[in-house]
Amino acid sequence: MSAPKFDEGRLMQVLVAPIVSEKATMVAEKSNAVTFKVLQNATKPEIKAAVELMFKVEVKGVSVVNTKGKTKRFGRSVGRRDNVRKAYVTLKPGQELNLSGEAA
Repeated sequence: MSAPKFDEGRLMQVLVAPIVSEKATMVAEKSNAVTFKVLQNATKPEIKAAVELMFKVEVKGVSVVNTKGKTKRFGRSVGRRDNVRKAYVTLKPGQELNLSGEAA
């Protein structure tokens, strides 16, 4: 079973930022999953390949959530927050991902 080939430059841009929140921390402890903010048009296979490439870990599965941006008011003008696409990346047992900044 060979993984589909992705453009490495594209994979480097797929993961926008790790999400550090109470919910993300709870999910991480309970099911060995890390949460990332990803590009709006990122696919699950792309996200999996990006995480494996950048962090040298084995990925078990990827779940994706699209969150619509809220409408907010600033005085008279009405604005919208950006839509966010979150990826919950489940790691295989025994795998660990260190987000403290040092890459292998």
